Amino acid sequence: MIFVKKKAEKKFLKAIISVVGILLIAIIGYKYVHTSKASSGGTAQTETQKEVAKRQKIIKENLTNYLKTVTDDGTVSVSFYNLGATSGSTAAKSKYADVYKKGELQVESNAHTDQTTASTYKLFITAYLMQQKLNGNFTWNSTNEDGFYRMIVNSENDFAEEQLQKYGMSKINKFISNQGWYSPVFQTDENATSTSYSLQLLLEQLEAGTGSFSNASDRAKILKLMGKQIYRTGIPAGVAAADKGTTVSDKVGFLDDTNNYAAIVTMPNGQKYILVIMTHGHNQSGFSGFPKIAKIAKKVQQIVYGADAVTKLEDYSN
Repeated sequence: MIFVKKKAEKKFLKAIISVVGILLIAIIGYKYVHTSKASSGGTAQTETQKEVAKRQKIIKENLTNYLKTVTDDGTVSVSFYNLGATSGSTAAKSKYADVYKKGELQVESNAHTDQTTASTYKLFITAYLMQQKLNGNFTWNSTNEDGFYRMIVNSENDFAEEQLQKYGMSKINKFISNQGWYSPVFQTDENATSTSYSLQLLLEQLEAGTGSFSNASDRAKILKLMGKQIYRTGIPAGVAAADKGTTVSDKVGFLDDTNNYAAIVTMPNGQKYILVIMTHGHNQSGFSGFPKIAKIAKKVQQIVYGADAVTKLEDYSN
């Protein structure tokens, strides 16, 4: 009986030792894995933060230096604002996703100098009317639907001018001022004026669905119309040349020697950004400034999102 008892005890001890051993191995393995992850993760996180900052610095320096070359004579204004990558997109899953976090790459040049808006002023009319709709003072009907289509898609003037007459310049200017945008945009017997930065701020609100554009259905309607805008040889042509399949929702403007674009750009990989380019002078007329705008837009996209964007510091000093 004693022998049997000792034999049972030995088996029991072996079982305990085996279980303890397995547990120790598991604990050691767990600690090793998590210590390794924490260690490498901590190091990687630090390195990543440094790399992100370094890469953002390279992009912003390259873009800043380039934009200086195109705005140095005061006839061009440019505002760039990155919106980040759309959720679930290729860009959102990229190892460089943190580099392109919303707002981290904003660059502007000559962006706070007032310029003739040409028909980009219709974006301010649009924002005002959407605010009126939120306040219950504007409704969609066949007349307004048609007016908006012609105003945004075809860039016709009659509907916008009717709204200016109906609501008055002072009320619309006050609304614009209250948004923190450049004002007054509208003055009697003078061309409408604003800045590329103010147009950027308006497009930020439109993209985010905030402020005047907080009604999701109305916001979608406006963006859809902007996507159908018929003048495509400026920013739309330039960004598509940089990356085939890039799409643009924008408002164009042309008047005398002024050619302007205010755009929300979506790349095939899911990166989105706002780009506003305002140009005048140099004997421009009609749409003659659009190829220049296309060239700038193409270069901006290549600098910020191109293959060497995060690694190569360019020299634009010449």
